[in-house]
Amino acid sequence: MTNLSKWVSFFALLLPLAVSAETPFNKGVNLTNWFQSSSARQIQFSKFSKTDFEHIKSLGCDVIRLPINLHGMTGPGPDHALDPLFFTLLDQAVDWAEALNLKLILDNHSFDPAGSTDPAIGDLLNKVWTQMAQHYKNRSDLVFYEILNEPHGIDPSLWNAIQQAAINAIRTEDTSHFIVVGGANYNNYNELAGLPHYTDNKLIYTFHFYDPFIFTHQGASWTDPSMVPLSGVPFPYQSSAMPAVPASLKGTWIEDQMKNYNSDGTAAKVKQLIDIAVNFKTQRGVPVYCGEFGVYIPNSDNTQRTAWYTLVRSYLEEKGIPWTIWDYTGGFGLFEKNSNELFDYDLNVPLLQGLGLTVPPGQIYTPHFQQTGLIIYDDYIGPGLLESSSSGTGTLDFYQPANVHAGNFSIYWSGVDQYFTIGFDFKPDGNFSLLPDYDFTLDFWVKGDTPGASFDVRFLDTKTGADDHPWRLGKTIDNTYASWDNEWHHIIIPLSELEEKGSWDNEYINPQGKFDWSATDKFEIVAEQQALNGMGFYFDDINISGEPFVVTSVLKTEESSAVNIFPNPARDELHVEYTLMHPGNTVISLYSAIGQEIRTIDNGNVVPGKHDVKLDVGDLPGGIYLVRIASEEVQLTKKVRVE
Repeated sequence: MTNLSKWVSFFALLLPLAVSAETPFNKGVNLTNWFQSSSARQIQFSKFSKTDFEHIKSLGCDVIRLPINLHGMTGPGPDHALDPLFFTLLDQAVDWAEALNLKLILDNHSFDPAGSTDPAIGDLLNKVWTQMAQHYKNRSDLVFYEILNEPHGIDPSLWNAIQQAAINAIRTEDTSHFIVVGGANYNNYNELAGLPHYTDNKLIYTFHFYDPFIFTHQGASWTDPSMVPLSGVPFPYQSSAMPAVPASLKGTWIEDQMKNYNSDGTAAKVKQLIDIAVNFKTQRGVPVYCGEFGVYIPNSDNTQRTAWYTLVRSYLEEKGIPWTIWDYTGGFGLFEKNSNELFDYDLNVPLLQGLGLTVPPGQIYTPHFQQTGLIIYDDYIGPGLLESSSSGTGTLDFYQPANVHAGNFSIYWSGVDQYFTIGFDFKPDGNFSLLPDYDFTLDFWVKGDTPGASFDVRFLDTKTGADDHPWRLGKTIDNTYASWDNEWHHIIIPLSELEEKGSWDNEYINPQGKFDWSATDKFEIVAEQQALNGMGFYFDDINISGEPFVVTSVLKTEESSAVNIFPNPARDELHVEYTLMHPGNTVISLYSAIGQEIRTIDNGNVVPGKHDVKLDVGDLPGGIYLVRIASEEVQLTKKVRVE
């Protein structure tokens, strides 16, 4: 063989290796705390939507890693059948990803950081992944399978064999989709080299990166020991900025890491550790990707946090390693600390810049009056709400298909302890201060099976400080509202008729008339009066209902000496008194509650001084109306009632 032929043969051998080392995505996020529920029936599917996928793509991401408590989605052994509801929900997420050309990694996040991986997990893994492969084998190549997140407390050689068996189980059904595999010890980069040369040509090897750990996890409660007391660890290391070791952490591995932080808390050390994964990628000629990296928000400095992300992201990209940060929303997320995590308002711009992501145009969030009804539950929890139910015994199923008033699902609630709540948290808090006056109602359907049973419905406002409490406003729903006869009953309660229910703030506080509709935090259904042992309720179509109305600005009359509108309520005519300091054109308009103009008086160029304009309302049906006065000096819309 000639020298030329030898070189041609050599490069022919290298070419497939180089191609196989390419990972078919670049950067993205982990979309956490969505499919990580204990069962399919506890997934709050409406937490994210296609709009969130669009937002993520607009940042410049091309991949989403979706953590799933996959083992929690199954029935009992030996079959471990996946719940059809789980597939119904997950299919929608896959549909959104495919419509937007986003890669979607289905990450088996059946994971307890404090509990070791069961050495007998192989049978369960094989069962669930065979079903997943059967279900998704005909979907696009945008779908990826990740066998198991962060196996730990298990012998690496045993884990390697279990992982090979899971690969084989997938391939009995699906030979086309990529599979993500990782090493033991929490997908540590040091475990990559110990992975066998798996007999599959469509694998991506993953590792996670959280070094230096005392910086990235300061404030974390799930470590052993808890790192909640640790705060102020800088990055990079600065001798003068290092905090003292908290008393509860002395004598632990955390104190040891703090002693070594002068060498571990440096950019050079971070790169040195990432190079372990880089060397594996180079030596094996396989695709390698960083599935998680991040810094916990609560106890870290945002500037230093951003510096760490910038360093890690830049070095990963320099070495050709794709990444998905942990996480999108939540404790490691892309949003400002203690914000409502609204995409248009709360993104952490320096962090986005450090990650090399596209920064969207920012907007300033202005709290606004709720002027329409809203859905609390209608097959899914309504948009802008998060589930906040309490834990306890009994059953709470948000996707009960057998007994529904309308649609596909209802909520089933049975056998729960006293004070157990079905909770819906408004994000951000709702300003519902106008709704009671505009005759809005709490509107829902309920079916019960036990005469004499009862529950409370209530709204909670926001605790604003040490001298405030989370006040409650609600009603007790018992047999006076509906017969618990296994039939659906429609309950309609005007918001204005809800009653003060005091507050629980480590102790019970009697009602004081301080409930604040402008800062409504939650809506709850609660077993306030009794435990529901042996009792069951179904709930459906839970809404705040009413006719939409238009308000451009709302001021109480006493807050403006320039305008007075009276009488209120009115029967025949309304008086609009206003005072101008300077001459100017003034227009006074009367609108229906939904913003339809009824009549307008244009006073023209009015001289300074006090003026009184009469509006005839005697021909109008009773109800709520809006009076608007507009001039260069005065802009006011006020609600009035006509009787």
